[in-house]
Amino acid sequence: MKKVTLFAAGLLLSASTFAQSWSVDKMHSYVGFGITHLTISEVQGNFNSFDSKITDAKADFNGAKLEFSADMNSINTNVEARDKHLKSADFFDAEKMPTLNFKSTSFKKAAGKNYKVTGDLTMHGVTKPVTLDVVYNGSTTHPMSKKTMAGFTVSGNIKRSDFAVGASMPAAMLSETVKLKANLEYSKD
Repeated sequence: MKKVTLFAAGLLLSASTFAQSWSVDKMHSYVGFGITHLTISEVQGNFNSFDSKITDAKADFNGAKLEFSADMNSINTNVEARDKHLKSADFFDAEKMPTLNFKSTSFKKAAGKNYKVTGDLTMHGVTKPVTLDVVYNGSTTHPMSKKTMAGFTVSGNIKRSDFAVGASMPAAMLSETVKLKANLEYSKD
């Protein structure tokens, strides 16, 4: 019994020894979205203020944990009046619900550098599971800081009605589908 317990403790210790954490490099990352307006064009925007961390126990990120948050008050579509409207109770109600959060429940390798990340997205006071596509763009050593860096492209679609966003806007005005796209660069802590 002692040998089994020592063996299990050794496995846990070796797994935790490899556990690594990564912090997003905000200066070299972008978190954006797009939505179709009047069925004929796509309006794009981004969040100027966000944070993210990855924790992994494997060198290939399979099984990693991803956490992400964005400040809804930092939404930017390059049109001040539209941004103000998006922050209002008609859409995100940023005064009462200022943060978008995502916490992964699964980060699995699909094929090659492609992964699927599933997790709970909380936006506008509603939490729903979502699955997003992730491409691992590789890792390198930063020539100045000498830190190990890793890059990812994340994309996927969500339905705005799932999160009660813009409920008074018909689909002919704003599409139900919101496209998400993020380019994220992380540095190993």
